[in-house]
Amino acid sequence: MKEYFRKYVTLRKHNAKVAWKKMKRSKMCYLFLAPYAILFAMFFIAPVVVSIFFSFTYYNILEAPRFIGLQNYISLILEDDIFLQAIKNTLMIAVITGPLGYIMSFLFAWLINELPRWVRSVAVVVFYAPSIAGNCFVIFSVLFRGDAYGHVNALLMNMGIIDKPILWLINPTYMLPVCMLVILWMSLGTGFLSFVAGLQGVDRSQFEAGYMDGIKNRWQELWYITLPNMKPMLMFGAVMSITQAFGVCDVTMTLCGYPSTDYAARTIVTHLFDYGYSRFEMGYACAIATILFLMMILCNKAIQSLLRRVGT
Repeated sequence: MKEYFRKYVTLRKHNAKVAWKKMKRSKMCYLFLAPYAILFAMFFIAPVVVSIFFSFTYYNILEAPRFIGLQNYISLILEDDIFLQAIKNTLMIAVITGPLGYIMSFLFAWLINELPRWVRSVAVVVFYAPSIAGNCFVIFSVLFRGDAYGHVNALLMNMGIIDKPILWLINPTYMLPVCMLVILWMSLGTGFLSFVAGLQGVDRSQFEAGYMDGIKNRWQELWYITLPNMKPMLMFGAVMSITQAFGVCDVTMTLCGYPSTDYAARTIVTHLFDYGYSRFEMGYACAIATILFLMMILCNKAIQSLLRRVGT
């Protein structure tokens, strides 16, 4: 055992020396990377670490943080029924809109890729516009108004499907489905652009070689050639889809109110917003953020392991 430990320590020292020599040879590269690395550490890594630290404290901004251990997490999981409702709503949104939005983004990008160049450029702008237009989803508050002047209610009443207006954005039965519809409409974002770029980057000679090797239709072409060449874009699109699905807040708050009826449209980010910006219980809010962060990491790892099998 001692001999094995001695060899392990010697190997680690040797690897450290080799790594240090490589770093010295590439010092100019690290020098150019330093500004980005410093900014990334300051504005991304440091806030995460600080948030995790504050999640173990009672902190209300006015007083110094007081360490309370796991009390915030215990209260969230065992005592906060609204948080459990928020987890349920967030997971429903992530499970339904995440995969659907991801598949829709790829399918639309795949179909657009077959169009002529100028038509493709116009189609990309049209499909991508909802994700960059800010609060354009407020138009759905007009479509789903709870009186006879709402376009959806007026259409259904004219068709004889309903005899009185439905309170789409107040009735807990309809609030979350309407929000998920809006989220799907806005899901063609950055992942969609990465898919379009990835499809343009596939070497056309591979398709010719594939047909000579026995590929007979477009679906085989997609599975054996297109998808394996787009693994980095697929990974990036998956990460963006997860981030958007778990980060839903503005849509539910704008359409369904804050708070929503019976908390039927409550999400984890909305709960975090409530405790962080309305109640100023920053320790509790940091615990919510940490749980959300861990959920996103686990889902991201699961999807990445699944995507690694594509085309293999």
